[in-house]
Order: sequence, then structure tokens, then C-alpha cells
Amino acid sequence: MKARVDQDACIGCGLCPDICPEVFEMTDDDVARVIVEVVPPDAEDQAKEAADACPVDAIDIEE
Repeated sequence: MKARVDQDACIGCGLCPDICPEVFEMTDDDVARVIVEVVPPDAEDQAKEAADACPVDAIDIEE
């Protein structure tokens, strides 16, 4: 499973790293980015939750 953040769509709300810090972090420009190439199996549910919680649908989870 892979996660992707559309940084052009991201509004920098910070929900994704709050929900899944193993996969997401905020950059110095206050947009989210993915910090792992492959989502760790124990973080898959949280990554999906972060994608569902994104208010602008900027996160894509590929299975």
C-alpha cells in the first residue's frame, strides 16, 4: 500500500500527521507529505483514516 499527498490541494490542516505520524508529516511550507515509500502494515488503517479525514481529499491511498 502506498500513500500520496496532492500538495497543490493540501490546505495544511495537519490532520493526517495527527492521525498517522508514521506516514505523514508537515513540511516547512505547511503542507503534508508522505515520509515512507510503502505504508507499514501496522499503519494501514490509520493511513486510510487520515485519507478519509482530509477535508480537501488531498490524500490518495493505493492498495
